[in-house]
Amino acid sequence: MYLIRYRIGSGPAQYGYLEGESVGSLSGDIFGEFTRGEIVAGLAEVTLLPPVMPGKVLALEVNFADRLRETGQPAPSLPPLIFKAPSAVIGPGAAIRLPAQSKAVQHGAALAVVIGRSGRWVSPEAAPRHVLGYTCAGDVRALDIAELDQGLTRAASFDTFCPLGPAIATQANPTELIIRSSVNGATRQMTSTHDMLFTVPQVVAFASAAMTLLPGDVIVLGTPGGAGLLWAGDTVEVSIEGVGELKNTVTSDNT
Repeated sequence: MYLIRYRIGSGPAQYGYLEGESVGSLSGDIFGEFTRGEIVAGLAEVTLLPPVMPGKVLALEVNFADRLRETGQPAPSLPPLIFKAPSAVIGPGAAIRLPAQSKAVQHGAALAVVIGRSGRWVSPEAAPRHVLGYTCAGDVRALDIAELDQGLTRAASFDTFCPLGPAIATQANPTELIIRSSVNGATRQMTSTHDMLFTVPQVVAFASAAMTLLPGDVIVLGTPGGAGLLWAGDTVEVSIEGVGELKNTVTSDNT
């Protein structure tokens, strides 16, 4: 199933599901029990919103060997978690805004985990039971800010630096998915989640050993090599087979 958040006209945000090019209604709680309702609109008739508004967003600083080679970093022995501010989240079609403080904003494609069930000290074996599904993410970072701060918290947390969507794929298998990113139609990244250094169960278990994971929390699983800089006027797309295609435009923050 593909779960979405959407709005019709100026109406309230609501959860639904995708069935081809049609949007269906849901009743109940997507993090608990819910039922599918009837088709209410065509996809072109609604505004897609971020599929979830997380209480916290975790991300892996690096999770692919080719990214390690590209950045010259040593291989981590544990998942290198960072935080992205929840206020960085935007949805499909929204603009990534380049902040005036940075001249080197980088975009990479990533698979993101959406937590569906709260847990602390979750074992790797139990981790899949705590996952609602998966969505596409844009892992956006200001490289010069990261160098200035010697850290990624501010650099990864500017407003609009965490595009998510378009849907939460509840049936996706995260072990063998092709991740692709393109800018203005030209492919920049293409790799498989098979090449991730740390698997979804390992990352969920590691994160939950430090903090309680809550329904709606998001973990961005790192971007492969090939991530490049963004410029105002660009159009970026993240596509993950079986999960979806996420497209965003790029603009300057002062426009």
